[in-house]
Parts: sequence; structure tokens; C-alpha cells
Amino acid sequence: MSPWLLAAALTAGLITGPVQAANVDDRLDVVAPWEINSPDPARAGHVFLRMQVAETLVDTDHDGRLVPGLAEHWETSQDGLEWRFTLRDGVRFHDGSLLTADSVVAALERAAARPGMLAQAPIEAIEAEGPAVVLRLALPYALLPALLAHSSTQILAPGSFDDDGRAVEVIGTGPYAVTSLQTPQRLRVARFDDYWGEPASIAAASYLAAPRGETRALMAQSGDADIVFTLDPASRLRLARQPNLALASTPLPRTVVVKLNAAHPALAEAPTRRALSLAVNRQGIARGVMRTPQAAANQLFPPALAGWHRDDLGAPERDLDTARTLLDDQGWTLGDDGIRTRDGRRLALTLTTFADRPELPIIATALQDQWRELGVDVAVNVGNASEIPAGHHDGSLEMGLMARNYGLVPDPLATLREDFSPDGGDWGAMNWSDPRLTDLLASLTETPPGEARREQAGAAADLLNAALPVIPVAWYQQSAAVNARLDGFSLDPLERSYRLTDLSWSET
Repeated sequence: MSPWLLAAALTAGLITGPVQAANVDDRLDVVAPWEINSPDPARAGHVFLRMQVAETLVDTDHDGRLVPGLAEHWETSQDGLEWRFTLRDGVRFHDGSLLTADSVVAALERAAARPGMLAQAPIEAIEAEGPAVVLRLALPYALLPALLAHSSTQILAPGSFDDDGRAVEVIGTGPYAVTSLQTPQRLRVARFDDYWGEPASIAAASYLAAPRGETRALMAQSGDADIVFTLDPASRLRLARQPNLALASTPLPRTVVVKLNAAHPALAEAPTRRALSLAVNRQGIARGVMRTPQAAANQLFPPALAGWHRDDLGAPERDLDTARTLLDDQGWTLGDDGIRTRDGRRLALTLTTFADRPELPIIATALQDQWRELGVDVAVNVGNASEIPAGHHDGSLEMGLMARNYGLVPDPLATLREDFSPDGGDWGAMNWSDPRLTDLLASLTETPPGEARREQAGAAADLLNAALPVIPVAWYQQSAAVNARLDGFSLDPLERSYRLTDLSWSET
């Protein structure tokens, strides 16, 4: 980081604790698709967590297991209604103030009052008791530690908020402190020398949101970025030939799905949704678009989600004949133009997607062609990711193609309770619910690990795979192009962290 930038950050009051200056040539530049919409943890906390600016009470290790974060340890009462999280001693925020139980209580109360993961928990009170934070629940909730690993529960200093409780700065406790934030695209950070844990090797880093995949690939190829996340298949092939780059990939608990508006006259009936699913050539999409044959999704949950994935299902074969029969039985008649009609209404739908993930518009075009063979006229709308939740809320969305991460917290149940509640979810069901699923998810919330829990998870998975409120298409892999001078790079399958503190510049 240039001295003038660091001086500007200090003058602006973004940092008052000790930070490490660095030359621009030594700065680590990260490029990813996701915009920084706000300093609010509920809206853009994932970026600050990934860049290791902010931290949560509970962390995960490289295997995805829950481990201590800002909480040194935790325990629960025998009835499961009280959880006690004991804080680490001597942790400082980037403004120099000490982490206290009171500051954690304030942060968690804000998180619980906002839409997000923590709002799912039946919390009755959050209180400070000496060096501990105590959460009292109305009902047993075994998922609580996993929720406290989510980015929306990150702990920011009281000085991050104005008098009305709005986030205006990002003052965390992580190994890197914010020196510059320019929403929605740029973030710069510097090493925080008073960090409680292992210090970072690299003194400064930057983050740039670049939604277009070709832009990110060109930045990797030219050396304008050191780590570029989320590459389309064509770019991966081209960048693999670059001697200055190394490529990395890892399977993720993320599924490419089509979200359906079950209140739409053409989508309200399960046989119609099944017909659309059977008409999808998943193996062709996996090979031709994802360039990973194993990506073809025969169910909603990928193999990484043990207990939810069903091993006894066959390969995802396309069955256009059965799909046509299902629509015939529903009264959809094929017209002279190749499009089906019923009661004078054409089977015409709009599929909305976004370019932040470069493969999604390509998959949308493939689905458009495949569904036309079934007699469905699909228009593809490529817009912003925000159009899908916005269309969910105003009722205008018909179909949405997206990549849904079922590992937002280390237990997929937390995401499922949000996506498939009776009221549905922005990235899950729309105008669809099933009381059997509601009961299963509620029971899983209290069921400890064991055979009973595996049976309940399997039953929930079977119900979703049969009813198809969302249609699974492909399982996702995260990819990155990395400067060959960087040592220690690895991808986090849970996408919680970019693991910057593991990195160092090669001596050669």
C-alpha cells in the first residue's frame, strides 16, 4: 500500500491501532464477482469475513469443523436453553478498543434483529456475564454455534455504527484492518499488528468486485490481480497455459438451481415441474458448460453434504418422452409453432439470471433450448443478482437461475430453514410449502447427531427432490487463478475465508 493511501486512511480515522505499511508491489490484489453493497454485516459481511477484517465468535477449520473464534470455548445447559460463550482475553478492535462482552452483546442483538441466519434462532435474551456472552433460548436449538459462524454475526466495534445504529465503518478484530472502502467495488486493508492471533505475512491487500467473468480473467492473465475467483470454463483453459499463474479448484456445497414461482398457473402443479426437470440435459451442461462431468446434479444436495445426499439415486438421465407425456396429461397441447397451450394460454415463461457467475447465462441459454424441445417458450433475462429476491417479494419472478450455497453455515439445515420455511425464502421456495417438510426441519433443529438425524435429513431431501420447488441442475466447483509467486494458497469449500494469513510471497 502506498504511503499516501495509508496516511489518508489514518487521517480519515478508519484505523487508530498499529498497521503495517507496504509498497504497492507487495500488496496482494484479490478480484471476485461480489459487490460490497454496504459496511453492514447483514448486507456485505461475507466480503469482510473473507478478507479477514472481521471475525465471528465461532470459526471453522480447514475441514469445515466448528472451532473457537473470538469465543475461546462454549457450553450449553443440560436442557439446551442456555449457551455460554467465553471470550478470548485481550482482543482489540482496529480502533484500539478492547473486545468486551458488552460489545459482543450489542453486535449480536443487531444481527438477531435483522433478516438473516441468527434471526432463525429462538433467542429470548443475549446478556453479558463477566467475560462471557450468554444466549438464552425459548426452545433447544442445536444449530446455534453454526449460526454464530455466519458472516452476518461478525463482531464489529461500537464505533462502526452511528447514533441510529447504522453501520458506517467496518472496525473489526481480524488480522487485517480497513484502510479504504469505496462501495460497491473497492476495499483496501493493511496488516493489524495488534492482532490477537497469528500475524499475517503479507502487509497489505485489496479487493475489487468485478462482476464480468472475462474482465476477471484478463486481470489474472495480465498480472493486474494476484488471486482471481470464479472463472468460467473457457477462461480456465486459457489461463492454465499461463506460466505466471497456478489454477486451483475445489468442490463446494453449492448447487445451480432453477427457482420456480409455484403460484404461476404453469408451475403450480408438481407434474409440470417434474416435466421441466426431466427435460434438462444435466450431463450435457456438466460436460459442455461446467467442464466437469461429475457436476451433473441428480438431486439437490451434492455428495459433500453427507446425510442429505442420497447415494441410491441413479445418474441424471434426460427423459424427454416422459416429460412430454406429463405435459400432455396436464392438458398442455403442442401448437403449430412448437409451443404448448392450455385454455388459450401459451406455455411461455421468463428465466431470470445474472452474470456475476459467468456460467449462469450460458446454462440459461442451454435450458432455453432444451425446454423449447418440450414445447416451452422461455425468454432469458440476464440482470443483477438482486432481481431474483426482488422478484420473489413483488411476485413478478417466474423462474430464477442461481447458484445456492447450502454451506452458508457449517450445517445446511440453517439455510434450508430459511429457504423452505412456510413463507419461502429469497433464494429458495416461492409460493410453495409442505407441512411435512416444516415438521422435519423443526425436528432436525433439536435432534442430536446420530441415526435419527440421518433418517430425518434423508426424508427431507427425498421430499424436496420429489416436489421440486427448485430444480437442481449442476453442482458447483469454486475455481481461482493465483499468482505463481504466492505460497500457501488454498480454497475454503465453505467460502468463509480467503485464507490470506496462510499466504506469503515466494523468495524466488
